[in-house]
Amino acid sequence: MLLADIVATSERVASTRARTQKIAALAETLRALAPDEIAPAVAYLSGEPRQGRVGVGYRTLYSLSPPPASEPSISVLELDEMIDRLQVLAGPGSQAARQQLLTDLLSRATAAEGDFIRRLLTGELRQGALAGVMTDAIAKAADVPLASVRRAAMLAGDLCRVASLAVEEGREALDRIGLEVLRPVQPMLASTAADVREAIDALGLSSVEWKLDGARIQAHRHRDEVRLFTRNLNDVTDRLGGVVDIVRSLPAERLVLDGEVLGVHDDDRPEVFQDAMSRFSRKDGSGSGLVVRFFDVLHVDGDDLLDAPLTERARVLDDVTGPWRIPAVLTDDPEVAQAFLDDAVGQGHEGVMVKGASSTYEAGRRGAAWRKIKPVITLDLVVLGAEWGYGRRQGWLSNLHLGARDPERPGEFVMVGKTFKGLTDKTLTWQTQRFLDLEARRESNVVFVRPEQVVEIAIDGVQRSTRYAGGVALRFARVKRYRDDKGPDEADTITSVQALLR
Repeated sequence: MLLADIVATSERVASTRARTQKIAALAETLRALAPDEIAPAVAYLSGEPRQGRVGVGYRTLYSLSPPPASEPSISVLELDEMIDRLQVLAGPGSQAARQQLLTDLLSRATAAEGDFIRRLLTGELRQGALAGVMTDAIAKAADVPLASVRRAAMLAGDLCRVASLAVEEGREALDRIGLEVLRPVQPMLASTAADVREAIDALGLSSVEWKLDGARIQAHRHRDEVRLFTRNLNDVTDRLGGVVDIVRSLPAERLVLDGEVLGVHDDDRPEVFQDAMSRFSRKDGSGSGLVVRFFDVLHVDGDDLLDAPLTERARVLDDVTGPWRIPAVLTDDPEVAQAFLDDAVGQGHEGVMVKGASSTYEAGRRGAAWRKIKPVITLDLVVLGAEWGYGRRQGWLSNLHLGARDPERPGEFVMVGKTFKGLTDKTLTWQTQRFLDLEARRESNVVFVRPEQVVEIAIDGVQRSTRYAGGVALRFARVKRYRDDKGPDEADTITSVQALLR
Protein backbone atom coordinates (compact mmCIF):
# COMPACT_ATOMS: atom_id res chain seq x y z
CA MET A 1 0.00 0.00 0.00
CA LEU A 2 1.17 3.51 -0.74
CA LEU A 3 1.82 5.91 2.11
CA ALA A 4 -0.58 8.27 0.34
CA ASP A 5 -3.44 5.91 1.22
CA ILE A 6 -2.48 6.09 4.90
CA VAL A 7 -2.29 9.87 4.70
CA ALA A 8 -5.75 9.99 3.16
CA THR A 9 -7.14 7.82 5.96
CA SER A 10 -5.44 10.02 8.53
CA GLU A 11 -7.09 13.08 7.00
CA ARG A 12 -10.50 11.38 7.03
CA VAL A 13 -10.09 10.44 10.69
CA ALA A 14 -8.93 13.92 11.67
CA SER A 15 -11.80 15.62 9.84
CA THR A 16 -14.61 13.92 11.75
CA ARG A 17 -15.59 14.07 15.41
CA ALA A 18 -17.77 10.97 15.16
CA ARG A 19 -16.07 7.98 16.75
CA THR A 20 -18.01 5.52 14.61
CA GLN A 21 -16.82 7.19 11.42
CA LYS A 22 -13.22 7.19 12.63
CA ILE A 23 -13.46 3.47 13.39
CA ALA A 24 -15.04 2.70 10.02
CA ALA A 25 -12.34 4.59 8.10
CA LEU A 26 -9.54 2.88 9.99
CA ALA A 27 -11.08 -0.58 9.66
CA GLU A 28 -11.50 -0.17 5.90
CA THR A 29 -7.80 0.66 5.55
CA LEU A 30 -6.68 -2.19 7.83
CA ARG A 31 -8.53 -4.73 5.70
CA ALA A 32 -6.73 -3.51 2.56
CA LEU A 33 -3.21 -3.88 3.97
CA ALA A 34 -0.81 -6.70 3.16
CA PRO A 35 0.22 -8.79 6.20
CA ASP A 36 3.64 -7.15 6.65
CA GLU A 37 2.14 -3.67 6.29
CA ILE A 38 -0.31 -3.95 9.19
CA ALA A 39 2.08 -3.26 12.08
CA PRO A 40 3.71 -0.09 10.65
CA ALA A 41 0.39 1.23 9.32
CA VAL A 42 -1.32 0.80 12.71
CA ALA A 43 1.57 2.67 14.29
CA TYR A 44 1.35 5.55 11.78
CA LEU A 45 -2.41 5.85 12.22
CA SER A 46 -1.99 5.80 16.01
CA GLY A 47 0.36 8.78 15.74
CA GLU A 48 3.89 7.40 16.10
CA PRO A 49 6.39 5.15 14.32
CA ARG A 50 6.45 1.46 15.20
CA GLN A 51 10.04 1.96 16.39
CA GLY A 52 9.17 4.73 18.88
CA ARG A 53 11.39 7.80 19.06
CA VAL A 54 13.82 7.96 16.16
CA GLY A 55 16.24 10.67 17.29
CA VAL A 56 15.35 13.26 14.67
CA GLY A 57 14.74 16.76 15.96
CA TYR A 58 12.06 19.26 14.98
CA ARG A 59 14.59 21.76 13.60
CA THR A 60 16.34 19.14 11.50
CA LEU A 61 13.16 17.93 9.86
CA TYR A 62 11.71 21.35 9.18
CA SER A 63 15.02 22.72 7.88
CA LEU A 64 14.84 20.22 5.02
CA SER A 65 12.54 21.45 2.28
CA PRO A 66 13.14 19.75 -1.07
CA PRO A 67 10.45 20.44 -3.68
CA PRO A 68 7.49 18.06 -3.17
CA ALA A 69 6.79 15.30 -5.66
CA SER A 70 3.79 15.66 -7.94
CA GLU A 71 2.73 12.00 -7.64
CA PRO A 72 2.88 9.59 -4.65
CA SER A 73 5.42 6.76 -4.83
CA ILE A 74 6.47 5.97 -1.24
CA SER A 75 5.11 2.72 0.16
CA VAL A 76 4.21 1.97 3.76
CA LEU A 77 7.12 -0.47 4.05
CA GLU A 78 9.63 1.96 2.52
CA LEU A 79 8.91 4.50 5.24
CA ASP A 80 9.20 1.77 7.89
CA GLU A 81 12.54 0.63 6.50
CA MET A 82 13.82 4.22 6.38
CA ILE A 83 12.96 4.70 10.06
CA ASP A 84 14.85 1.49 10.87
CA ARG A 85 17.88 2.92 9.10
CA LEU A 86 17.58 6.23 10.96
CA GLN A 87 17.59 4.47 14.31
CA VAL A 88 20.86 2.64 13.78
CA LEU A 89 22.84 5.66 12.59
CA ALA A 90 25.34 6.71 15.24
CA GLY A 91 28.81 8.15 15.60
CA PRO A 92 30.78 10.57 13.43
CA GLY A 93 28.92 11.58 10.31
CA SER A 94 25.59 10.22 11.49
CA GLN A 95 23.93 13.65 11.51
CA ALA A 96 24.81 14.25 7.87
CA ALA A 97 23.69 10.72 6.99
CA ARG A 98 20.31 11.30 8.68
CA GLN A 99 19.81 14.53 6.79
CA GLN A 100 20.62 12.84 3.50
CA LEU A 101 18.20 9.96 4.20
CA LEU A 102 15.45 12.39 5.09
CA THR A 103 16.15 14.65 2.13
CA ASP A 104 15.96 11.69 -0.25
CA LEU A 105 12.68 10.55 1.29
CA LEU A 106 11.05 13.99 1.40
CA SER A 107 12.04 14.66 -2.22
CA ARG A 108 9.85 11.69 -3.19
CA ALA A 109 6.96 12.79 -0.98
CA THR A 110 3.99 14.84 -2.08
CA ALA A 111 3.20 17.94 -0.01
CA ALA A 112 0.62 16.02 2.04
CA GLU A 113 2.98 13.07 2.56
CA GLY A 114 5.84 15.37 3.57
CA ASP A 115 3.67 17.08 6.17
CA PHE A 116 2.55 13.68 7.48
CA ILE A 117 6.13 12.36 7.74
CA ARG A 118 7.37 15.46 9.55
CA ARG A 119 4.52 15.38 12.06
CA LEU A 120 4.89 11.61 12.53
CA LEU A 121 8.60 11.82 13.34
CA THR A 122 8.24 14.82 15.68
CA GLY A 123 5.26 13.48 17.63
CA GLU A 124 2.85 16.09 16.29
CA LEU A 125 0.55 13.75 14.39
CA ARG A 126 -2.69 14.33 16.29
CA GLN A 127 -5.32 12.77 14.07
CA GLY A 128 -7.86 11.50 16.58
CA ALA A 129 -6.87 7.82 16.33
CA LEU A 130 -5.48 7.10 19.77
CA ALA A 131 -5.18 3.56 21.09
CA GLY A 132 -8.83 3.28 22.16
CA VAL A 133 -10.19 4.16 18.72
CA MET A 134 -7.60 2.01 16.98
CA THR A 135 -8.45 -0.97 19.22
CA ASP A 136 -12.10 -0.70 18.16
CA ALA A 137 -11.04 -0.45 14.51
CA ILE A 138 -8.89 -3.57 14.76
CA ALA A 139 -11.83 -5.53 16.21
CA LYS A 140 -14.08 -4.30 13.40
CA ALA A 141 -11.55 -5.02 10.64
CA ALA A 142 -10.82 -8.53 11.92
CA ASP A 143 -14.43 -9.27 12.92
CA VAL A 144 -13.36 -10.38 16.41
CA PRO A 145 -14.78 -9.42 19.83
CA LEU A 146 -13.53 -6.08 21.10
CA ALA A 147 -12.87 -7.62 24.52
CA SER A 148 -10.43 -10.08 22.93
CA VAL A 149 -8.49 -7.29 21.23
CA ARG A 150 -8.37 -5.20 24.40
CA ARG A 151 -7.15 -8.03 26.59
CA ALA A 152 -4.54 -9.15 24.06
CA ALA A 153 -3.27 -5.57 23.64
CA MET A 154 -2.93 -5.05 27.37
CA LEU A 155 -1.11 -8.34 27.92
CA ALA A 156 1.12 -8.08 24.85
CA GLY A 157 1.89 -4.39 25.37
CA ASP A 158 2.08 -4.03 21.58
CA LEU A 159 -1.02 -2.94 19.67
CA CYS A 160 0.76 -3.28 16.32
CA ARG A 161 1.50 -6.96 16.93
CA VAL A 162 -2.04 -7.56 18.14
CA ALA A 163 -3.45 -5.92 15.01
CA SER A 164 -1.42 -8.25 12.79
CA LEU A 165 -2.55 -11.33 14.72
CA ALA A 166 -6.20 -10.24 14.75
CA VAL A 167 -6.44 -9.49 11.04
CA GLU A 168 -4.34 -12.45 9.86
CA GLU A 169 -5.22 -15.20 12.35
CA GLY A 170 -8.35 -14.10 14.20
CA ARG A 171 -9.64 -14.57 17.72
CA GLU A 172 -7.84 -17.82 18.48
CA ALA A 173 -4.47 -16.13 18.01
CA LEU A 174 -5.49 -13.30 20.33
CA ASP A 175 -6.74 -15.67 22.99
CA ARG A 176 -3.37 -17.42 23.03
CA ILE A 177 -1.72 -14.24 24.29
CA GLY A 178 -1.30 -14.46 28.03
CA LEU A 179 0.64 -12.77 30.78
CA GLU A 180 4.33 -13.40 30.22
CA VAL A 181 6.84 -12.85 33.01
CA LEU A 182 9.46 -10.22 32.01
CA ARG A 183 7.05 -8.69 29.47
CA PRO A 184 5.22 -5.66 30.95
CA VAL A 185 1.44 -5.30 30.85
CA GLN A 186 -0.63 -2.15 30.95
CA PRO A 187 -1.48 -1.31 34.60
CA MET A 188 -4.99 -1.15 36.02
CA LEU A 189 -6.04 2.44 36.72
CA ALA A 190 -8.37 4.08 39.21
CA SER A 191 -11.30 6.46 39.05
CA THR A 192 -11.78 9.31 41.51
CA ALA A 193 -14.21 9.48 44.43
CA ALA A 194 -15.07 12.55 46.46
CA ASP A 195 -14.65 10.76 49.79
CA VAL A 196 -14.37 7.30 51.35
CA ARG A 197 -18.10 7.10 52.11
CA GLU A 198 -18.95 7.55 48.44
CA ALA A 199 -16.44 4.85 47.49
CA ILE A 200 -17.56 2.37 50.17
CA ASP A 201 -21.23 2.95 49.34
CA ALA A 202 -20.48 2.13 45.69
CA LEU A 203 -18.16 -0.84 46.24
CA GLY A 204 -19.24 -2.42 49.53
CA LEU A 205 -16.57 -4.59 51.16
CA SER A 206 -13.28 -3.08 50.05
CA SER A 207 -9.56 -3.04 50.57
CA VAL A 208 -8.63 0.46 51.74
CA GLU A 209 -4.94 1.10 51.09
CA TRP A 210 -2.49 3.94 51.52
CA LYS A 211 -2.08 6.01 48.34
CA LEU A 212 1.62 6.76 48.14
CA ASP A 213 3.12 9.81 46.46
CA GLY A 214 5.56 7.90 44.29
CA ALA A 215 6.11 6.37 40.87
CA ARG A 216 4.19 3.31 39.69
CA ILE A 217 6.40 0.26 39.21
CA GLN A 218 5.69 -3.17 37.76
CA ALA A 219 8.24 -5.73 38.96
CA HIS A 220 8.92 -8.97 37.06
CA ARG A 221 11.12 -11.81 38.22
CA HIS A 222 12.17 -15.07 36.57
CA ARG A 223 14.59 -16.83 38.90
CA ASP A 224 17.49 -14.37 39.32
CA GLU A 225 16.47 -12.09 36.46
CA VAL A 226 14.47 -9.03 37.57
CA ARG A 227 13.01 -6.34 35.33
CA LEU A 228 11.29 -3.15 36.51
CA PHE A 229 8.90 -1.16 34.34
CA THR A 230 7.17 2.21 34.72
CA ARG A 231 3.44 2.78 34.15
CA ASN A 232 4.40 3.69 30.57
CA LEU A 233 6.15 0.30 30.24
CA ASN A 234 9.65 1.80 30.11
CA ASP A 235 12.40 -0.43 31.50
CA VAL A 236 14.08 1.27 34.49
CA THR A 237 15.75 -1.77 36.03
CA ASP A 238 19.24 -0.23 35.95
CA ARG A 239 18.10 2.79 37.97
CA LEU A 240 16.71 0.90 40.95
CA GLY A 241 19.28 -1.52 42.26
CA GLY A 242 17.80 -1.57 45.75
CA VAL A 243 14.36 -2.52 44.44
CA VAL A 244 15.91 -5.26 42.29
CA ASP A 245 17.54 -6.73 45.41
CA ILE A 246 14.21 -6.72 47.27
CA VAL A 247 12.35 -8.45 44.45
CA ARG A 248 15.12 -11.03 44.10
CA SER A 249 14.87 -11.79 47.84
CA LEU A 250 11.15 -12.62 47.80
CA PRO A 251 10.02 -16.26 48.30
CA ALA A 252 9.09 -17.08 44.69
CA GLU A 253 10.96 -17.76 41.45
CA ARG A 254 8.42 -16.27 39.02
CA LEU A 255 6.65 -13.05 40.00
CA VAL A 256 4.78 -10.07 38.59
CA LEU A 257 4.04 -7.38 41.19
CA ASP A 258 2.43 -3.94 41.07
CA GLY A 259 3.71 -1.25 43.39
CA GLU A 260 5.10 2.22 44.03
CA VAL A 261 8.65 3.50 44.40
CA LEU A 262 9.20 6.47 46.69
CA GLY A 263 11.76 8.18 48.84
CA VAL A 264 11.46 8.25 52.62
CA HIS A 265 13.18 10.19 55.37
CA ASP A 266 14.76 8.64 58.45
CA ASP A 267 11.42 8.89 60.28
CA ASP A 268 9.73 6.94 57.43
CA ARG A 269 7.79 9.97 56.25
CA PRO A 270 7.75 10.29 52.45
CA GLU A 271 10.02 12.66 50.60
CA VAL A 272 8.61 15.38 48.37
CA PHE A 273 7.61 13.80 45.06
CA GLN A 274 9.91 15.99 42.97
CA ASP A 275 12.94 15.05 45.10
CA ALA A 276 12.23 11.33 44.83
CA MET A 277 11.52 11.55 41.11
CA SER A 278 14.72 13.49 40.54
CA ARG A 279 16.63 10.47 41.83
CA PHE A 280 14.32 8.07 40.01
CA SER A 281 14.96 9.79 36.67
CA ARG A 282 18.75 9.73 36.92
CA LYS A 283 20.73 6.89 35.38
CA ASP A 284 23.74 7.05 37.71
CA GLY A 285 22.41 4.72 40.41
CA SER A 286 20.91 7.52 42.54
CA GLY A 287 17.62 5.58 42.62
CA SER A 288 19.18 2.84 44.72
CA GLY A 289 18.12 4.69 47.88
CA LEU A 290 14.42 4.65 46.95
CA VAL A 291 12.10 2.12 48.60
CA VAL A 292 9.27 0.05 47.16
CA ARG A 293 5.84 -0.91 48.48
CA PHE A 294 3.65 -3.44 46.64
CA PHE A 295 -0.14 -3.37 46.43
CA ASP A 296 -0.99 -6.14 43.94
CA VAL A 297 0.27 -9.40 42.47
CA LEU A 298 -0.48 -10.62 38.95
CA HIS A 299 1.52 -13.84 38.80
CA VAL A 300 3.30 -16.24 41.17
CA ASP A 301 5.22 -19.37 40.14
CA GLY A 302 3.10 -20.32 37.14
CA ASP A 303 -0.26 -19.07 38.42
CA ASP A 304 -1.82 -16.06 36.65
CA LEU A 305 -3.94 -14.05 39.10
CA LEU A 306 -5.44 -11.39 36.81
CA ASP A 307 -8.90 -12.96 37.06
CA ALA A 308 -8.71 -13.84 40.76
CA PRO A 309 -10.71 -11.63 43.17
CA LEU A 310 -8.78 -8.96 45.04
CA THR A 311 -9.18 -10.79 48.36
CA GLU A 312 -7.31 -13.80 46.93
CA ARG A 313 -4.62 -11.64 45.36
CA ALA A 314 -4.19 -9.77 48.66
CA ARG A 315 -3.66 -13.04 50.54
CA VAL A 316 -1.00 -14.13 48.06
CA LEU A 317 0.56 -10.67 48.15
CA ASP A 318 0.87 -10.80 51.95
CA ASP A 319 2.57 -14.19 51.73
CA VAL A 320 5.01 -13.11 49.03
CA THR A 321 5.92 -9.52 49.93
CA GLY A 322 5.60 -9.43 53.71
CA PRO A 323 6.99 -6.10 55.03
CA TRP A 324 7.05 -4.61 51.53
CA ARG A 325 3.24 -4.68 51.33
CA ILE A 326 1.40 -1.35 51.33
CA PRO A 327 -0.70 -1.02 54.54
CA ALA A 328 -4.35 -1.93 53.94
CA VAL A 329 -7.55 -2.70 55.81
CA LEU A 330 -10.53 -4.77 54.60
CA THR A 331 -13.79 -3.07 55.56
CA ASP A 332 -17.25 -2.00 54.50
CA ASP A 333 -17.50 0.60 57.28
CA PRO A 334 -17.01 4.20 56.06
CA GLU A 335 -15.89 5.29 59.54
CA VAL A 336 -13.14 2.68 59.62
CA ALA A 337 -12.10 3.75 56.12
CA GLN A 338 -12.09 7.42 57.13
CA ALA A 339 -9.92 6.70 60.17
CA PHE A 340 -7.51 4.82 57.92
CA LEU A 341 -7.45 7.78 55.50
CA ASP A 342 -6.77 10.23 58.34
CA ASP A 343 -3.87 8.08 59.53
CA ALA A 344 -2.39 7.86 56.02
CA VAL A 345 -2.55 11.63 55.54
CA GLY A 346 -1.17 12.16 59.03
CA GLN A 347 1.87 10.15 58.04
CA GLY A 348 2.44 12.31 54.99
CA HIS A 349 0.81 10.22 52.25
CA GLU A 350 -1.56 11.42 49.51
CA GLY A 351 -4.70 9.64 50.66
CA VAL A 352 -6.14 6.17 50.10
CA MET A 353 -7.26 3.79 47.39
CA VAL A 354 -10.58 2.00 47.89
CA LYS A 355 -10.78 -1.24 45.89
CA GLY A 356 -13.74 -3.59 45.64
CA ALA A 357 -12.95 -6.84 47.44
CA SER A 358 -14.25 -9.01 44.59
CA SER A 359 -12.66 -7.00 41.77
CA THR A 360 -10.33 -8.61 39.23
CA TYR A 361 -7.23 -6.96 37.79
CA GLU A 362 -8.37 -5.22 34.60
CA ALA A 363 -5.09 -4.54 32.89
CA GLY A 364 -5.04 -1.23 31.06
CA ARG A 365 -8.51 -0.15 32.18
CA ARG A 366 -9.65 2.75 34.33
CA GLY A 367 -12.60 1.02 35.91
CA ALA A 368 -14.99 1.78 38.73
CA ALA A 369 -13.63 -1.01 40.95
CA TRP A 370 -10.71 1.14 42.13
CA ARG A 371 -11.34 4.62 43.56
CA LYS A 372 -8.70 7.12 44.66
CA ILE A 373 -9.45 9.58 47.44
CA LYS A 374 -7.25 12.59 48.19
CA PRO A 375 -8.18 15.22 50.80
CA VAL A 376 -7.05 17.95 48.41
CA ILE A 377 -8.70 18.06 45.00
CA THR A 378 -6.09 17.54 42.33
CA LEU A 379 -6.37 17.22 38.56
CA ASP A 380 -3.90 15.97 36.00
CA LEU A 381 -4.13 18.55 33.21
CA VAL A 382 -2.16 19.32 30.07
CA VAL A 383 -0.25 22.55 29.49
CA LEU A 384 -1.55 24.25 26.35
CA GLY A 385 0.58 27.38 26.57
CA ALA A 386 2.44 29.73 28.88
CA GLU A 387 2.74 33.51 29.14
CA TRP A 388 6.00 35.41 29.54
CA GLY A 389 6.29 36.74 33.07
CA TYR A 390 6.98 40.29 34.13
CA GLY A 391 8.57 41.97 37.14
CA ARG A 392 10.57 39.41 39.11
CA ARG A 393 9.55 36.72 36.59
CA GLN A 394 10.82 38.65 33.59
CA GLY A 395 12.44 36.23 31.11
CA TRP A 396 10.57 33.17 32.38
CA LEU A 397 7.47 31.49 31.00
CA SER A 398 5.12 31.74 33.94
CA ASN A 399 1.32 31.81 33.70
CA LEU A 400 0.19 28.39 32.48
CA HIS A 401 -2.79 27.69 30.20
CA LEU A 402 -4.36 24.44 31.38
CA GLY A 403 -6.47 21.97 29.43
CA ALA A 404 -8.58 18.91 30.26
CA ARG A 405 -8.81 15.97 27.87
CA ASP A 406 -11.86 15.86 25.58
CA PRO A 407 -13.11 12.24 25.69
CA GLU A 408 -15.17 12.78 22.53
CA ARG A 409 -12.23 14.04 20.49
CA PRO A 410 -9.08 11.98 21.05
CA GLY A 411 -5.99 14.14 21.15
CA GLU A 412 -7.96 17.34 21.82
CA PHE A 413 -8.07 19.40 25.04
CA VAL A 414 -10.45 21.97 26.51
CA MET A 415 -9.00 24.94 28.37
CA VAL A 416 -10.19 25.21 31.97
CA GLY A 417 -8.03 27.91 33.49
CA LYS A 418 -4.66 29.50 34.12
CA THR A 419 -2.24 29.61 37.03
CA PHE A 420 1.14 31.05 37.95
CA LYS A 421 0.98 29.88 41.59
CA GLY A 422 3.12 27.21 43.20
CA LEU A 423 6.12 27.82 40.94
CA THR A 424 9.60 28.05 42.43
CA ASP A 425 12.49 29.71 40.60
CA LYS A 426 13.84 26.24 39.83
CA THR A 427 10.52 25.18 38.34
CA LEU A 428 10.23 28.40 36.33
CA THR A 429 13.68 27.82 34.84
CA TRP A 430 12.85 24.22 33.95
CA GLN A 431 9.43 24.93 32.48
CA THR A 432 10.70 27.83 30.37
CA GLN A 433 13.13 25.53 28.58
CA ARG A 434 10.59 22.71 28.43
CA PHE A 435 7.88 24.81 26.79
CA LEU A 436 10.25 26.45 24.34
CA ASP A 437 11.18 22.93 23.25
CA LEU A 438 7.46 22.17 22.80
CA GLU A 439 6.64 25.48 21.12
CA ALA A 440 4.06 25.29 18.34
CA ARG A 441 3.37 28.99 17.75
CA ARG A 442 3.32 32.41 19.44
CA GLU A 443 0.71 35.10 19.82
CA SER A 444 1.62 38.31 21.60
CA ASN A 445 3.17 37.23 24.95
CA VAL A 446 1.86 33.64 24.84
CA VAL A 447 3.90 30.64 23.74
CA PHE A 448 1.45 27.94 22.67
CA VAL A 449 2.87 24.44 22.98
CA ARG A 450 2.22 20.94 21.72
CA PRO A 451 -0.09 19.33 24.32
CA GLU A 452 2.37 16.81 25.74
CA GLN A 453 3.26 17.96 29.26
CA VAL A 454 1.02 16.79 32.10
CA VAL A 455 0.93 18.84 35.31
CA GLU A 456 -0.83 18.01 38.55
CA ILE A 457 -2.90 20.99 39.71
CA ALA A 458 -4.36 21.42 43.20
CA ILE A 459 -7.63 23.36 43.34
CA ASP A 460 -10.19 24.45 45.87
CA GLY A 461 -13.00 23.60 43.49
CA VAL A 462 -14.48 24.71 40.19
CA GLN A 463 -17.04 27.26 39.13
CA ARG A 464 -19.27 27.81 36.16
CA SER A 465 -17.70 30.00 33.52
CA THR A 466 -18.60 31.34 30.09
CA ARG A 467 -14.98 32.22 29.46
CA TYR A 468 -13.94 28.68 28.53
CA ALA A 469 -15.54 26.28 26.05
CA GLY A 470 -16.13 23.62 28.71
CA GLY A 471 -18.29 25.97 30.77
CA VAL A 472 -16.15 25.48 33.87
CA ALA A 473 -13.12 27.19 35.42
CA LEU A 474 -10.71 26.19 38.17
CA ARG A 475 -10.81 27.98 41.55
CA PHE A 476 -7.49 28.90 43.20
CA ALA A 477 -5.44 26.62 40.98
CA ARG A 478 -1.80 26.03 41.89
CA VAL A 479 0.91 23.76 40.54
CA LYS A 480 1.60 20.75 42.72
CA ARG A 481 4.05 18.93 40.44
CA TYR A 482 4.83 18.03 36.88
CA ARG A 483 3.92 14.46 35.93
CA ASP A 484 6.58 13.18 33.55
CA ASP A 485 5.33 9.67 34.33
CA LYS A 486 2.01 10.39 32.62
CA GLY A 487 1.12 11.06 29.01
CA PRO A 488 -1.55 13.49 27.78
CA ASP A 489 -3.94 10.59 27.10
CA GLU A 490 -3.95 9.98 30.88
CA ALA A 491 -5.02 13.51 31.80
CA ASP A 492 -8.36 14.11 33.51
CA THR A 493 -11.29 14.66 31.17
CA ILE A 494 -13.40 17.77 30.85
CA THR A 495 -16.32 15.57 31.98
CA SER A 496 -14.49 14.86 35.27
CA VAL A 497 -13.83 18.56 35.78
CA GLN A 498 -17.46 19.46 35.06
CA ALA A 499 -18.60 16.81 37.54
CA LEU A 500 -16.91 18.78 40.35
CA LEU A 501 -19.61 21.44 39.94
CA ARG A 502 -22.04 19.12 41.74
